Amino acid sequence: MTSPDLFGSNNLSTLALKSKAIYLAENHTMEIYVGATAPMLCNSTYSYLCNESKPLSLPDKSEHQQYIIGLFLSCLYTIFLFPIGFVGNILILVVNISFREKMTIPDLYFINLAVADLILVADSLIEVFNLDEKYYDITIICTFMSLFLQINMYSSIFFLTWMSFDRYIAVAKVMRSNIFRTMEHARLSCGLIWLASISAALVPFTAVHLQHTGEIYFCFADVKEIQWLEITLGFIIPFAIIGLCYSLIVRVLVRAHKHRSLRIRRQKALRMIVVVVLVFFICWLPENVFISVQLLQKTEPVPSRSQSFRHSHPLMGHIVNLAAFSNSCLNPLIYSFLGETFRDKLRLYIEQKAKVSALHRFCQATLKSVIPDSTEQSEV
Repeated sequence: MTSPDLFGSNNLSTLALKSKAIYLAENHTMEIYVGATAPMLCNSTYSYLCNESKPLSLPDKSEHQQYIIGLFLSCLYTIFLFPIGFVGNILILVVNISFREKMTIPDLYFINLAVADLILVADSLIEVFNLDEKYYDITIICTFMSLFLQINMYSSIFFLTWMSFDRYIAVAKVMRSNIFRTMEHARLSCGLIWLASISAALVPFTAVHLQHTGEIYFCFADVKEIQWLEITLGFIIPFAIIGLCYSLIVRVLVRAHKHRSLRIRRQKALRMIVVVVLVFFICWLPENVFISVQLLQKTEPVPSRSQSFRHSHPLMGHIVNLAAFSNSCLNPLIYSFLGETFRDKLRLYIEQKAKVSALHRFCQATLKSVIPDSTEQSEV
């Protein structure tokens, strides 16, 4: 049996524990729901305080809904746009290389544009499913993705800018264009454009990383100077040049009203490039507006990266990324539907492949009829 003194001592201990638990429950109510150390109360001694499961708070529900919407948009992109961009850009390269003897200067520029688009389309499958932005917490992956995105953006806009200038030279300076618009000069221009695109991404990257060596959670894409450079050099200045070129081209076409056949032919040549430029502007405008709002927003420096503008608006950041990736998927459609030269090459390419396939089947049938099958047993 237990002695009365010991029994009384147990009762006092139990009452003391209950009083302490009630005191903790009354004074740490907010910590149970929002404190980071609230689960410490839910141990074996005070388990009756945590019998009810916590309901999902409104911010958690909102984040869950945004995650579902982002996942749905990523699936739509992967099912509909990614195959078009991946197969279409490869087809542009294969068809034009197969008919390299018929390659024109605009075809050469579109081939290089297809290479840039193919790189981004292949890289986009990693980015479009980065819904919780966990990849941005790894410095190497974040930097790798940012570099690929920037090189593709710079190369695309630089090629489109140069193509607009090339169209202006071809239309406005008909006599002098034959001197400057040669295939050798076009190849040299493509090499310089790629060099400029890679330099525009790598030079700031090197300078910034030398200043942030050793930082664990540093990401190249979060530097404001890099983002300002991306907006000005990769969007504002090129489109100012493109707008000037096409305004001058319109003036030339208006003055060419006496030569109707010449005007129609020039208009057909310009139509595809104009559509490509417009699609690029529409797809990349949300990304640049999103970055501009982030840069212009007055925020106090905080130690946590989770307080950045992109982390505060993950769904919007995901949507503008998908819009930017969509540009590389839509260019093959524009090229195939509006490019008359490419349609002719594609038709010849399909006909040649069909003839080769038919010839291959005919040769196999002939060989089978002449040479007996080795599996058949000869009669003696």
